[in-house]
Amino acid sequence: MEVTTDGSPVEVYLLLPPNGEAEIVHAAVPPDASVLELGSGAGRVTHPLAELGHELVAVDDSPAMLAHVRSPAVCVRIGDLDLGRTFDAVLLGSHLINTEQDADRQAMLAAARRHLSPDGQLIVEWHPPEWFDTAASGQGRLLGEVTIELADVVRDGDLLSATVRYSARGRAWHQEFTCRRLALDHVLTSADFVFDRWLTPDHMWFAARARRKG
Repeated sequence: MEVTTDGSPVEVYLLLPPNGEAEIVHAAVPPDASVLELGSGAGRVTHPLAELGHELVAVDDSPAMLAHVRSPAVCVRIGDLDLGRTFDAVLLGSHLINTEQDADRQAMLAAARRHLSPDGQLIVEWHPPEWFDTAASGQGRLLGEVTIELADVVRDGDLLSATVRYSARGRAWHQEFTCRRLALDHVLTSADFVFDRWLTPDHMWFAARARRKG
């Protein structure tokens, strides 16, 4: 079984269907906008976004994931990315902004900032603060044919650690993770962004823009 450096089981991500993410992004950006997707995985969001008419460049540090991506793709750590061009939108999904390590988050946001056009939008999926209060072991849902369950939830200050258990087709996988509760305004300001608007009623998606100089 192939597993990425962050513990993501590749087989699971090939089974997981889109869950409306592409439509959220599509509604937030201009038609035919160019999109840089940071942390694309196997293309679960990449492919429907391309089908909606957007020019996509997918970025991930897993060759095993990118082997399944049909759009142009770059295999590199997000923080090290430098394509020498900008995009109408930069997408940072999969709650990556909630990474445990502040240095990793700062590097990701810096990469997003240097690839964003002056009038472009940073589109982010995150765990809002209230999620950290309600997340609990035993919570589960069905996405396509994959059952997803949260287990072993442990809180330590602003950190929450847990295991995600996946099951489908008579098989089971698990992925451990730790994420950090964030003060959004501080995170964005420190990375030279300003909050723009919420993109979903549950506040799990938002848009930000580069802070203008002067």
